[in-house]
Amino acid sequence: MTLKQLDGDQKARVISITGGSKLRQKLALRGISEGTSLKVISSRGPITIKLNGNTVTIGRGMAKKIKVRKI
Repeated sequence: MTLKQLDGDQKARVISITGGSKLRQKLALRGISEGTSLKVISSRGPITIKLNGNTVTIGRGMAKKIKVRKI
C-alpha cells in the first residue's frame, strides 16, 4: 500500500521508498525515511501528514512512491 492510498486520520509506518536519490533526499529533508511512523491528516489534494510533532505536506506523485504499512 502507498501513502497516497491512506485516508485521513490513519497511522502508518514507512516500509520503503521507490525512487531515485533526489526523491529520497527531498523526503529525508522533510523527515520521511524508511521506518518513520506518521499520521495522515488530510488526503485531499496534497497529502498532509504529521510526524515527529511536525506537519508536512507532499504532492500525490511523491506519496505514491512511499510504501507504508498501517499501524
